[in-house]
Amino acid sequence: MFRFANIEMLWWLITIPVFVIAYIIYTKRKSRQLAEFGDPELMEQLMPDASKSRPVWKFSLLIAALVLLIVAAARPQYGQKEKTVKRQGIEVMVALDISNSMLAEDVVPNRLDRAKQMLSKMIDNMVDDKVGLVVFAGEAFTQLPITCDYVSAKMFLNTITPNLIQTQGTAIGAALQTAITSFGAQESEAGRAIILITDGENHEDDAIAAAKQAQELGIQVFVIGIGKPEGSPIPKPGTNDYFKDRSGQVVVSRLNEEMSQQIAQAGNGAYVRCDNTNTAMRALQQELERIATSELETTVYANYNEQSQSFVLIALLLLVIEFFILSRKNHRLTRMDLFGEKTEK
Repeated sequence: MFRFANIEMLWWLITIPVFVIAYIIYTKRKSRQLAEFGDPELMEQLMPDASKSRPVWKFSLLIAALVLLIVAAARPQYGQKEKTVKRQGIEVMVALDISNSMLAEDVVPNRLDRAKQMLSKMIDNMVDDKVGLVVFAGEAFTQLPITCDYVSAKMFLNTITPNLIQTQGTAIGAALQTAITSFGAQESEAGRAIILITDGENHEDDAIAAAKQAQELGIQVFVIGIGKPEGSPIPKPGTNDYFKDRSGQVVVSRLNEEMSQQIAQAGNGAYVRCDNTNTAMRALQQELERIATSELETTVYANYNEQSQSFVLIALLLLVIEFFILSRKNHRLTRMDLFGEKTEK
């Protein structure tokens, strides 16, 4: 793929026709002035060293060089350049609960949006770390493989809604298992952590066993409990109503802190409760900073290869050629007729 990094510089190309028109006007005016002195054939005999073609060649070379320099200033770039970068950091997999209970509004604006805001800030604070994203409700899947592309991470984060998974529930164990398998090579020495963000409700599988498995693999499990123990009703998206159970009673979703703390303990991590302040974010950041960093080798794309050097070199070559072309005839080169100047006798 070809592009210009500074495409606005190409606007300078509109000056080229101006220079050409000005040069044509200048040469015609000069020819008329010479014609006023006498017969053109006689004037050619009086000025045997004068050349008609050499000034045109010199001007053409200057214009070509100017065009190339303008194009070079626009920074033409081609293709994608792949390179391997080594960084000191940790690997973090986020397991985010997107069940309907995360729509409860006991934190502002609601549990899910509050979690996304916190994760966005966490990604902003990352420098050389890797991050991945698992979403779960009644089942779990990897939304973003582990990467150091923070722009993509935030883009995927912004698109998350409960509609991504139709099966309702809170399969925390499946989410932890998916996060474990989403890390890179198992022999990596990089510090690894799973950040589980959930309200802990509707626990369906053995999350504690999954957390212990992560701990045995050297992966710490941090749990962020979001919501309030006293609970809150769950709004139905696009309506003014709330989710109700089979008996018609409004469902109240409550934060299960006890379960969240047990998962964190089994995963050799820590439990943090998220509210409307930045306390959870600061506590999580401190915990992540305690994890030992190691050298991470990452393949990144340096987007495009610069091509401006080629244009500059060609422009310099044309300028050198223009410099050595004399405006008048060179008697030593006359016989070579480089510019088609020989006349029939």
